[in-house]
Amino acid sequence: MSVTTGTWRQRAREGERARIAGALTLALLMWASAFVVIRSLGAHLSAGPLALTRIVVGSAVLGLAMLVRRERPPAGRALARAVLAGLLWFGVYMVALNAAERWVDAGTSSLLVNTGPVFVALLAGWLLHEGVPRPLLGGCAIALAGAGLIALSLSGHGSHELLGAGLCVLAALAYALAMVVQKPALSSTGALPVTWAACTAAALALLGFLPQTVHDLSHASPTTLLGVLYLGVGPTATAFLLWAYVLSKMDAGRLGATTYVIPPVVVILGWLWLGQVPPALAIPGGILCLVGVAVARRR
Repeated sequence: MSVTTGTWRQRAREGERARIAGALTLALLMWASAFVVIRSLGAHLSAGPLALTRIVVGSAVLGLAMLVRRERPPAGRALARAVLAGLLWFGVYMVALNAAERWVDAGTSSLLVNTGPVFVALLAGWLLHEGVPRPLLGGCAIALAGAGLIALSLSGHGSHELLGAGLCVLAALAYALAMVVQKPALSSTGALPVTWAACTAAALALLGFLPQTVHDLSHASPTTLLGVLYLGVGPTATAFLLWAYVLSKMDAGRLGATTYVIPPVVVILGWLWLGQVPPALAIPGGILCLVGVAVARRR
């Protein structure tokens, strides 16, 4: 192999790593912002209508991208996996999270939902045969301890808060299962077709909320509509597409661990946007989350 060929391949690998890092960073930032936007919209749109509207917008954006790129929808097992992942992630996850954030603040909900990487790592190691290496387990334990510190500092008390916490854990389990189901489909079909099929399947499944959605939207303010539009275009269509791309390049367990960086970002955004001042324990907890991600991604 010539020096020129070796240099070109090295540059190509470095370019791909940069694209993966950029896509992952943008997806995580959008998802962090989604927790805060959902919290702010909870007083104006109920859980089902908010999920349906967001997903319909996302499906429309992804469908337009499919037409422009002339992509074919997934077929066979890839389609079945995309549909199941969509029902879990765009359906169960989003409705459960929307309902939870009516009682649990954005920071706490993000912390509870981000117990999901533990489920992802274990499920991927078992079902996808990725294994559960020691750095992954150690990183998850460190990051989970950080999440626990922030949760301890933010959690409220009462039946509504407990119900909200339970819904957050349900959302975490749903997205963990969705990641593990989606991963094999991406090996045979591109990220865009799989994400579009998942989003569209969930939109169809949530059509039962259509009458309530029409009622809620007819009384919504322009600010509320703009927030829903952002959720559909940004954290749904764009972030999930970027996530699917990164998932096609990385192990599900290691990728799932990166979402531990979301809670500290949500705490900061909640402080700046919603006036939720983070308590002292949020700072060391956030640092532990970042350390855990770094350890989990070591090979």
